[in-house]
Amino acid sequence: MCVYVCVRVSSSLSFSMAGLWQQLGSLRQGRALALLHFVCLLYLPSSALPRDNKAGSPPLEGFQVVKGNFSRMFLRVGYHKITEIPAGARNITVRETVKSRSYLALQTKSGVSIINGNWVIDRPGVFSAVGTQLTYLRPNEIRSRNGESITAPGPLTEDLHVYLIYQQPGPSVHYEYSMPLQNTHPTPEPDTPSDILPLVRTVDPSKTVEEVHQGDVANNDIIEKKPHPNKVQSDPSVTADPWPSYTWTKSGRTECSTTCGTGRRLVLWECIEKESQTTVPADFCDPALKPINQEEDCNIQPCPAYWDVGEWSECSRKCGPGTQHRQVICRQVTHVHATGTETAVTVAPELCGLSDRPETKSTCQLKICSQWEIRSEWSPCSVPCGVGQRSREVVCVNNLGDVEEDEECNMNLRPETLQNCDPGACARSWFTSLWSQQCSAECGRGNRTRSTVCLMDHVTDLPLASCEGERPPEVTLCDSGPCQNRLEWYTGPWGQCSAECGNGTQTRSVACIFNNNGHMEVVDNSKCSSLSQPITAQVCRLKPCGVQWYVTEWSVCSRSCNGGYRVREVRCLADNIAPSNRCDPSLTPENREECNKQPCLAEINPSCSDQYHNCMVVVQARLCIYPYYRSVCCASCSRAQKTYPNSLEKNYIRR
Repeated sequence: MCVYVCVRVSSSLSFSMAGLWQQLGSLRQGRALALLHFVCLLYLPSSALPRDNKAGSPPLEGFQVVKGNFSRMFLRVGYHKITEIPAGARNITVRETVKSRSYLALQTKSGVSIINGNWVIDRPGVFSAVGTQLTYLRPNEIRSRNGESITAPGPLTEDLHVYLIYQQPGPSVHYEYSMPLQNTHPTPEPDTPSDILPLVRTVDPSKTVEEVHQGDVANNDIIEKKPHPNKVQSDPSVTADPWPSYTWTKSGRTECSTTCGTGRRLVLWECIEKESQTTVPADFCDPALKPINQEEDCNIQPCPAYWDVGEWSECSRKCGPGTQHRQVICRQVTHVHATGTETAVTVAPELCGLSDRPETKSTCQLKICSQWEIRSEWSPCSVPCGVGQRSREVVCVNNLGDVEEDEECNMNLRPETLQNCDPGACARSWFTSLWSQQCSAECGRGNRTRSTVCLMDHVTDLPLASCEGERPPEVTLCDSGPCQNRLEWYTGPWGQCSAECGNGTQTRSVACIFNNNGHMEVVDNSKCSSLSQPITAQVCRLKPCGVQWYVTEWSVCSRSCNGGYRVREVRCLADNIAPSNRCDPSLTPENREECNKQPCLAEINPSCSDQYHNCMVVVQARLCIYPYYRSVCCASCSRAQKTYPNSLEKNYIRR
């Protein structure tokens, strides 16, 4: 016996249980059930109405969404990292926003490839890795405008590295995932109001009925539920009319989503009257008791293995016959998902049939290679005799006959454009110029000179030893007559260099000589003033000095009396005046010394005094040359002038 009860507690409306039973007893069985259903729906509070299960679920609480875009106009062909998705991420989406010939790739933190690794392009499908299912989609290359995408529900058990295999300019990739916030707790579900008693079904107390857990519904054909302790029970002392009992039972299954590889199918449920086992409308059964898990696996046997053929690589040559390769892998689908994607694994090639294996190597030719073409015959030899050269025109032309750059042809096969030639031996003879007209000495003996060269009959210079016979002389003696009453400068030998290293000077003696036919007499230098006097000093340099210490002039003393100090700068310099640290530290010159130790004398001129206490700084900065500072620091400037009357206005470097 089954009884339906609908109760609502309210201050403005209440129903008497006795009146309700009286109305139900006066009606026929079918009409009473309909009336009870209508009354329950009419007075059921809004909070107890059934919820719409199709409504969108709110965003995950306690999670933050991380988004990013990767876009570059030009990259080097190959793998480029887009981002690193940390462990614990959920709702992962990586997709191309612009369709291209590039590919997405995934790799674990430890370097294990998951999708499209090691230049192997995988087929779209589902890949199990890092604790989740990764769905890889590649839309149709011709009909679809969408790019590649990779999605995963998560959570990840380790970091996931996302790469782009760059193949085409202008890639654009969007990635998005959710990360749990720290110190967040799930929000508890709201409790059912205590003043609402939902519609329940009670079972005959004489029968033993066990409560069925929702997770076990899929394993039961008939589901019953015994009354809750807080639900309204029928009074056993009251004799109730017999009422039908309804329950859910399996009515069949849909067709499997695939013929192999573990597909999915739906389990169909229908509402029946328990005693007659007749099908009734679904409204007669409690929707809360309808099983939730309505899918099951089917056709779990593996699919036949197949050859997974990759894309052809680029041709090995830019022109002419070449080769290209592709990867051929034997795979087997182990699972077909409801979304249409597949999970496949690599298996032994024997399962696919070695005789049916597609070719992995093929010939290719992008274009016909350009060829070298000789456009002219050899030119005449560049010399009439001896060894010369001749040339010809060689150009690179394509298959249409147009001239192209030489780089388009194979430079190793280029014909010669220059070649040595030898028409025959040349006649060789010594040729000399005329003797010089003047003797090298104005008086007495001197020399006359001429040039000697070995020439062939076509006027081509050869090494002097190439002509036959003895080389003609190039110098001969001459006599300009006796030297009488002649003044001339006489120079002595150069003296020793003044510096042992670096730049120095050396001198020599110069004397005015009166020459009378070989008899020479030293006279006063003024008598040779009409003649150009030879130099008496010149720069000399025996060897480089290497590094050495350089110093500046001493600065002005800090005090004009009663003891002060002065400083100078000391540096170690090399030959090129570049700073060095190779000087001997033990020979470092002093950079500070005491000065003006004499006692200070009383000021003679009382009108000449310092108006500021820091006038010594004016003296050190050499500002006493300006009238203003001489007036306001008269005493200090006067003492400095007396102490250093010839001090220079600036420092300079000296060795």
